Amino acid sequence: MKDVLELIIASLVDNKEEISIEEISNNEKSIEFKVKVASGDMGKVIGKQGRVAKSIRTVMKSVAGKEGKKVNVEFVEE
Repeated sequence: MKDVLELIIASLVDNKEEISIEEISNNEKSIEFKVKVASGDMGKVIGKQGRVAKSIRTVMKSVAGKEGKKVNVEFVEE
């Protein structure tokens, strides 16, 4: 699941080396991802009025649903 998120983020940003995704498993059914990108790329990942971020979360919820899990994606500024 992390690789899907990494692929989506990498296609959006310019500085692919600065992508950092932390996976936190709260329990067997819940996973949280903390995504950090370069400060110049944060706007590209979030999008106007958060539309891109919302779309990323929707795709990840769909992927997690197939595995019977819940997922939360959080975008963290450095």
